[in-house]
Parts: sequence; structure tokens; C-alpha cells
Amino acid sequence: MASLSNSSLLRFVSRNERRGDRFKEVLTANLGCFASSPSLPGFRFSLEANRCPAREFWARVPRASAEAAAVVEDKGEWWLEEKNGVKGRPLRVGIVCGGPSAERGISLNSARSVLDHIQGEDLNVTCYYIDFDFNAYAVSSAQLYSNTPADFDFKLESLAHAFSSLTEFAEHLSISVDIVFPVIHGRFGEDGGIQELLEKANVPFVGTPSAECRQAFDKYNASVELKKKGFVTVPSFLIQGIHADKSELAKWFDRHLLDRDSGKVVVKPTRAGSSIGVSVAYGVDDSLLKAIDIISEGIDDKVLIEVFLEGGCEFTAIVIDVGTDSQCDPVSLLPTEVELCNKNDVNEDTLFSYRRKYLPTQQVAYHTPPRFPIDIIEHIRQGAALLFKSFKLRDYARIDGWFLPSPVKLFSSSVNNCEFGNTKSGTIIFSDINLISGMEQTSFMFQQASKVGFSHSNILRTIIHRACLRFPSLRTHGKAWSMLYQRLKSAKHMDDVPKRKVFVIFGGETSERQVSLMSGTNVWLNLQAFDDLDVLPCMLAPADGYASANHGDIYQVSSSNVVWTLPYSLVLRHTTEEVFAACLEAIEPNRAMLTSQLSKHVMAELLEGLSKQDWFTGFDIIEETPLKLTLEQWIMHAKEAQATIFIALHGGIGEDGTLQSLLETAGVPYTGPGLMASNTCMDKVSTSLALAQMQNLGIFTIPKELKRTDELINSSIPINWHDLTTKLQSETLCVKPARDGCSTGVARLRCKEDLEVYVSALESCLPRLTANSLSKAHGVIEMPNPTSKFFIFEPFVETDEIVISHKSAGGNTRHLTWKGQNEWVEVTVGVMGRKGDMHSLSPSITVKETGDILSLEEKFQGGTGINLTPPPTTIISNEALQKCKQRIEIVANTLGLEGFSRIDAFVNAYNGEVLVIEVNTVPGMTPSTVLIHQALAENPPIYPRQFFRKVLDLALQRSK
Repeated sequence: MASLSNSSLLRFVSRNERRGDRFKEVLTANLGCFASSPSLPGFRFSLEANRCPAREFWARVPRASAEAAAVVEDKGEWWLEEKNGVKGRPLRVGIVCGGPSAERGISLNSARSVLDHIQGEDLNVTCYYIDFDFNAYAVSSAQLYSNTPADFDFKLESLAHAFSSLTEFAEHLSISVDIVFPVIHGRFGEDGGIQELLEKANVPFVGTPSAECRQAFDKYNASVELKKKGFVTVPSFLIQGIHADKSELAKWFDRHLLDRDSGKVVVKPTRAGSSIGVSVAYGVDDSLLKAIDIISEGIDDKVLIEVFLEGGCEFTAIVIDVGTDSQCDPVSLLPTEVELCNKNDVNEDTLFSYRRKYLPTQQVAYHTPPRFPIDIIEHIRQGAALLFKSFKLRDYARIDGWFLPSPVKLFSSSVNNCEFGNTKSGTIIFSDINLISGMEQTSFMFQQASKVGFSHSNILRTIIHRACLRFPSLRTHGKAWSMLYQRLKSAKHMDDVPKRKVFVIFGGETSERQVSLMSGTNVWLNLQAFDDLDVLPCMLAPADGYASANHGDIYQVSSSNVVWTLPYSLVLRHTTEEVFAACLEAIEPNRAMLTSQLSKHVMAELLEGLSKQDWFTGFDIIEETPLKLTLEQWIMHAKEAQATIFIALHGGIGEDGTLQSLLETAGVPYTGPGLMASNTCMDKVSTSLALAQMQNLGIFTIPKELKRTDELINSSIPINWHDLTTKLQSETLCVKPARDGCSTGVARLRCKEDLEVYVSALESCLPRLTANSLSKAHGVIEMPNPTSKFFIFEPFVETDEIVISHKSAGGNTRHLTWKGQNEWVEVTVGVMGRKGDMHSLSPSITVKETGDILSLEEKFQGGTGINLTPPPTTIISNEALQKCKQRIEIVANTLGLEGFSRIDAFVNAYNGEVLVIEVNTVPGMTPSTVLIHQALAENPPIYPRQFFRKVLDLALQRSK
């Protein structure tokens, strides 16, 4: 990797001799600041440092870069010494995320994904965050890997550089970056707010201008404009303020043939995204009540009531502008059909809700391209592009809508006058315009882009370069950036070395398979960044697929497994079931041929515009056919390829030692602990027994009672409850599957009635316990799928609630409160290293937002859950923390762990004693996993791709 040493810094300065003194002053002052100031603790860099990666250089001095740029820039060019003699001026991109809306957690996820895929020697990224109160901060890139803004909101005053006002922030951007990439979803991000701020400061930015954003973001205004422009629209009624005219709404119901008492409608904010606040209502009174709730909760002061489109299929389409300069030339990618699966959720309305959008459950499935007639797919693409141009959108957007295959009387009066939407095969309705599409790793943007030849990096860079063409101040540098990219690419090609094969395996049949898919996808994408690695994603699945059983969403477990080696686009799916179905589609001749034809058609349209751009280097994804192998064949394939297996397979054979045994027998290296440690840690009872005699070291385990599922179902609930509470000497119990993780099936039981509800769910094979099913309020509890044969009961360990306030009483700073009456605090701790020499990362305190148990969302869904890393000293002292880490290392070495693992425990906040809960030998590796937070808290920080690379390298050094 290219580096800047002390000597190269001096040469760098000497090339700008006439400005050298001022540059030295700026550079020394700022680097010294970052070396000593706690404002950006991830940056441990100074002039005394021996070497610093050149591509990280400018990113490490975000506040200095503006003035340094003015000092170093000469005739529009920067010269930065690089490996292989490649010189050039990097493009400076500022990512702005956060915002005041409830979508700021999703914004953080999108920003992290953008950062992951665009940073490089030719493109330097600095990060900025706007909080709920419109305060702007320059933040370290490490903060973008937090699970949620609440992880760091309360520490912003000490953790980041605050700007005194948005005006000062905009002025900073005008001299610090070349172009801003806004990734704020919802209010202030898509309503024209951030765009207007940037326009006033003459700061180039990616995306649509402010006036056009305001028009398109407001769903009511957009619907009115769509109708004017000749598009079919959904009949709607606008409510402004809490004093709505009930009689007028009733007339609207009558006009559209809806029953006043039971007519089904959708109620939604006019200016919010991510389905926040969207609900189904029945009749006038219910509609008004839900509309007023939206206004009262502060989501929006304008609410739209729309006719519910029965029998419709929802779709979404990404549109990319491939025009030159100010000329707009929009091309729609292949749309995605959103299939809502409610067969077993009779009480849930058919809505693409926030939870369904961002949590990998089987309540939704995506199909790209849609399973619509070809003429409908083409009409959707044409309509989305036409809409993009009509609303004067720029660079990219996501446009949602509905396809109704049957004629709808509701539209009969207006269809004949419409220029677009009425087809022989049905009606197309465009319903929502998303100015800043979600950009999480498996989002619609990347799903659709990968189908037409774009990797994550390529599509994002294409959007950024296209945006640059619209600004005269950036056009002059376009060739320089293009040349730098080409030279760097050529230099890498010249240095090509034999690539090491890496097979990343995920999926499986356990209840953890969806989180496994998220983990494996994240590992695969991160390792792809290394030029010396050839990374192949692979999914373990039942040989006959996930065949539905008689009860709920439970799946029959096949007696044999297969492994699918996956092409790029097939990995970017919501669930393992989707991936499996996509594999079958990809090898089905007719469907494969149709997809190929549609993809080539879209690529030809894209190429017509992009071929005129000197920076476009072509498509970089080739659609291949997935390969189906038996598990044994796959292992032999790995052996022949001399591949290392990166295990991201949660639960089942991935953690119980089975896969490890097969790989060891074949002589194939793999990540994580070996056979014996895996087998011990998979069984929570065996883990406790292995640590049972360590009380003198301050290491304890929780008493456990094991119960068979059939025993729980067939025996007396009162007798079982009395037996369990007596043996465990606790009035409140924690129940969990004996060999599952990821919070599936974990619940707090306070009384025999709670046990009855839980056992009834097991007997009925329910996919989930709905919120507040038990005696105390809680969130949705995903049940193990398939149902576990054994369950563990433990005493519930009480901990004091940790409350993170938005503002203190004085209104100046955020803070957290912890009573400290109970001495135990729940933590999770990552460990890394070789067998017998495991190193504890910084523990994270896990904060439960709802209920007493961390939910599946709080653990793995980005934008939810709070992890305090490292633990605040107001809760755990440094001395207690160090003792905790020492004990965690003893636990890891006693259990024979190696590579990496995660240990969940309670720690005594006053003396560092540890009460072990469980050990995960294949921990979650999702983009928002707590392990990443802990690795970034190391000194020096370990960023995600380096973290996964270190895990991979440890696999080759594993002890015999």
C-alpha cells in the first residue's frame, strides 16, 4: 500500500516551496491536534509517525484539508506521491448523514455502505453528521460503523468537531470538499433542506436540487403533479393539522365507493420515508384517528389517506442519469417486485413496513426482474425515466409504484385521459419518489445495479462522476481524476500477484440463517477489496430447498445439504429462501434467458450514455450461473483450489464442530475455533460445565435447567413453573433455545401465564411472538425456526436500566444515567488471537431499548439497538474494565478458542467479576455488528476490512 513517510512529507512540502512554510504550519498544527485531541480518537497520526497510508492521509485531516488544499493546490492540481510513481489529485467527497427524522439510523447504515465502497487512493472521503436538532459535526469514519446514532449521540461534544451553525458547516464544506454526497433520508435530506443549504454556499452535491426535491418529496404535491403530467394516480385525501373535516372525508369515502365504517385505506405522512408512520385503516373514524396519531407523534403535520390497492403488486425502480453536463438522460435499471408474504400473519396488513424493509424475515421477498409481463416491465422502466425527467430529478433516484393486473373501476373515469399507466396487461401507478434511496449493502440500488453489470463501487462512483459533470467548477478536474484512477488501476495490474482463494460460507437451516446471510455478505464484500484475494460467496442449503411444512413458517430439515456457489447479484438478497429461489431461477432456461435479455437491453441503454464519459471504465460484474455441489464435493473443490474457508455459518454444523471436523479431515484451513471448542461452546450447558470451577478467579456461570420441547408441551404448566422457579431459586426466568443464538426465542418469563403463552407458541409453531404478548411490555420475539428440541431456563439477572437522554436539564449536552443499584451490567466482548493467546477487545455494554431481552433487531438490524463501546467510566471504572478483560481472556483460553469469537456475559461494574452467559464461536459479522465497534476502539483502530483480513490470516496460522 502506498505510504507517506517523514521524508515523503518533506518532499511533498518542498514541491510547494513558495507556500511551504504556510503548509508546514497548517499540517503540523492539524496533525498535532489529531494526535493529542480526543475529538477524533480514531486518528493516531503525527509527523513523528513512521508511515501512514497515503489514501488515508487526507481523510485523517478533514478540518485541515480545506486550508491545506489552498496551500498545496497550484493551478488546479494536487500532487501526492504514490506507489509506482502514480501522481494525481484525489477527489474529495464529503458524506453527510444523520438528520432530524426517525430514519437517521438507516441514514447511518447507508453512509457506512457508501464509505465502504468509494474510498480509495483516487477518492478521499470525509464524514459529517447532523443530529436531531440540526447540529452539524465532523465525525471520524469509525463513527459510521456504529449500529445507531444513539451509540454516539450523547458523546458528540467530546467525540467530534462541532460547527457553531449550519452556515459555518456549509462554509467549511465549500473549501474542504469538492462535492458532497448527502445520505440523509427523510426530512432535511429529501425535502430540499440540505440541498438549499449547499446551494447557498455554492457547494456541489450529488442528487436533485432543492426546489425539485420539495416538489417530489411531498407525496401529496407529487401526486397532484403526476396527475397534471398525465400519470395514473391513487385517489387521496389530504389532512392538515389535527382539526380535520370529518364530513369532507366521509364524502371522499362515498365518492370512491368506500364504506364509511369499514372502507380500507392507507394512512401515511406526506413527508416521511422508510414506511415510518404508515398504517392501514378501516372507515372514516379509524382513518382520522390514525392520521391524528401521526400528527401528534410529530412525524408530520400533513397526512395522506389513500385508497388501498387490493390485488396490486408493489415494485420499485432505480433510475440513473447517464447524461453529459447539464443534459439529463435517465435510464431505469431492472425494477424489483416486492412480494409481501402474509400467509400466516392473518392479523398483519399487507404493507411494506419499516420492519419488513430492514429486518431479514420471511415476511417479504424480492424479485429482480419482476414476475410481470415483459411489456409491463418495459412500461415501468419508461414511466420511471419519464417521471425522472419530468420532475427534473438529477443523478439518481428510486421510484416506487404498483402494478394492478386487473382493470380497476376506481380509475375508469381518469384512465382514458392519462398518457401513462394504462396498458393492455393492467394499470401501472407510480406512488412515491425517493430522492435519496437507501444504500445498505443489499438495498434495491445494489440489487438492481448488479443485474446490469455494476458492482457496489462502480455504481456509486458512476453516480458521483455524473454529478461532477453538472458543476462547471468540477469539470476542469474531471480528466485529472480519471487519469489518476486509470494510472492506479494500471499500477495495480502491473503488481498482480497470485490470488489466494477464499470461500465464504453462510446460510444453513437453523433459525439463524438470515443473520448468517447478512454476515456472509458483509465478509464477502469487505474481503473483495483486497487485490490478492479471490473471494467466492457460497450458501449452504437443504438439498431440496426450504420446503414449507404444515405449521407457520417452520421448514422441514433435509437429511442432506448442498452448497451453492453464487454469482455477485444472487448474494444481494433478503433471505436464504430468496437466494435459493434465485439460484433455481438462474438455472431455469426460460427465466434465465429472459433475465439475460432484459439485462443486456438495459446495459445497452446505459452504455449509450456512459460510453461518452472518459471516466467510465466499463461494467465490472459478469452474470454467471450458480453451481450446485454436495457438501463433500464443495470441500474437495476447496481443497483443490487451495482455498481458505471463512465460516459465517451461524448455528448448526457451522458452530457445533461438524463442518470443522470435515474441513480438518480434508486438510482445508478455516476461520474460527476448532472442533472441540466449537462443540463445547455450541451447547450452553457444556460451556457452563467447562467453566464451573473458576469461581476463585472471579468467573461464574448461570445455573441452568434443560427441558425437552415435547416435555414442555405435554406436561402441566403450573407444575413446570413451580419446578423451575424452585430449582433455579428465582421468581423470574429467562428461556432460550439450547443450541440457537441471535436472540431467537429468548424471552423473560415473569409468571406461569408467560410460560403458557411461550409453550403455546412452540406447540403452534408460531414464527414470532407479537409485541406485548407476555405480562410485561416487550418487542417482537422471533421464535426459533425450525423449533428447537431443547430449551434452557435460567434465573433472570436483573440489571439497572441505562437511559440515554437527548438533552440534559440545561439543554446543552446529552448524557446517560445509570442508577448502579444492581452491580451487574450486561456486556458482549470480542476475542481474537491464536489458541492459548487470545486477546480481549473492549467490551460493549448492550442497552435494551424495549423489554428485558435484546431483540433480533437490536442485535442485527442497522439503525436500532445501542452499544456503548468502550463502556463509559461512569458505569464501569477502568480498573474493573481491565479485570473484566483479563477474565474474558482466561475464559477464551480455557475453552480453547482461536481466531475470533464473542463472549456474552454480565460484568460486576465494581470489581470486574464475570458471569458468563454464552460463547459464540461464529459471532455475528453484519455491517452493524458490535465486533466492528470493538475493533475500531483498538489502538490503532482496526477497520472492518482489516478486521476480516486479520481473521482470515489467523486461519492460516492456527495452532495444531
